[in-house]
Amino acid sequence: MIDIERLATWMDEAGLAGKGEPIEHRYVSGGTQNEIYEIRRGDLHGALRIPPAGAPASRDAGILREWRIIEALDGTDVPHTAALGMCEDASVLGRSFYIMGFVDGWSPMSQHGVWPEPFNSDLELRKGLSYQLAEGIALLSKVDWKARGLEGLGRPDDFHERQVDRWTAFLNRIKKRELPGYDVAAQWLRTHRPIDFIPGLMHGDYQFANVMFQNGAPAKLAAIVDWEMGTVGDPKLDLAWMLQSWPEDTSSTDLIGKSYADLYAMPTKSQLLAHYAEVSGRQVDDYDYYLILCKFKLAIVLEQGFQRAGDDEKLLSFGPIVLGAMQEAADLAESTDYKR
Repeated sequence: MIDIERLATWMDEAGLAGKGEPIEHRYVSGGTQNEIYEIRRGDLHGALRIPPAGAPASRDAGILREWRIIEALDGTDVPHTAALGMCEDASVLGRSFYIMGFVDGWSPMSQHGVWPEPFNSDLELRKGLSYQLAEGIALLSKVDWKARGLEGLGRPDDFHERQVDRWTAFLNRIKKRELPGYDVAAQWLRTHRPIDFIPGLMHGDYQFANVMFQNGAPAKLAAIVDWEMGTVGDPKLDLAWMLQSWPEDTSSTDLIGKSYADLYAMPTKSQLLAHYAEVSGRQVDDYDYYLILCKFKLAIVLEQGFQRAGDDEKLLSFGPIVLGAMQEAADLAESTDYKR
């Protein structure tokens, strides 16, 4: 639990709204990385994000990184939470933390695989959820990250030249089994590049799980959330991450109930690629390159979870997913007509 008296003192000193008034708070969610508390005080309605007491020290740096991105998004067209206040002084609550605006909306993660009405019954309105999802990262890709003070957040120079070596080194540190398809995918990525590379701000784990929508219809993105993986790199990797498991046939009723996000009757990949290109102003003719890199990276990231799974059923389930993603990367590398 958070120390409300210490929090109130800090909020007063920071000049946040509601000075001197009592604080109402409730625990919203949390895990090994962060905890979130809803905070109400006078006119202030926010969400406090803080690492749990047992989280590694690196999470404090992560909190500062997240805050830097959220603060930089203020004044942009990107749907985001308002940046209210940041505290680096661990003597206040024991860890670094920040307070962002509370989002009045809903998360796909809380819907248990069934979209809220009218999106569950109106399939045309449902499509808007996906178009808004694609639009969020399209707008993010247009942020002038240098003007927003995000120099040094990532290493965009030679970004693609470093990818295979980076993820190979990561894999070698955890490797306990062979991943069929790795050599094929790695070699293809070493010898191919995107048509163009325009550095930009990227989320790093972009999917329905990390956005919130406004209440009501039509679909409208309220905020992109959870910026732990945010960096300056290649924004089109966010697009590939979003679409890497998108079904080829969204008209199949077999999709219903298969995921936390019901993709039945959603737009096709081609339609979403076109929408992203229109909003972002970026070409997507080199999408296969990004998809191969995305699946290659996904397999290695999930392999770490699988290797430390123990008796954790969720992490154990990553095992076949890893093998499938790496083989898909290799198969696409061998079949794509993308030659650059």
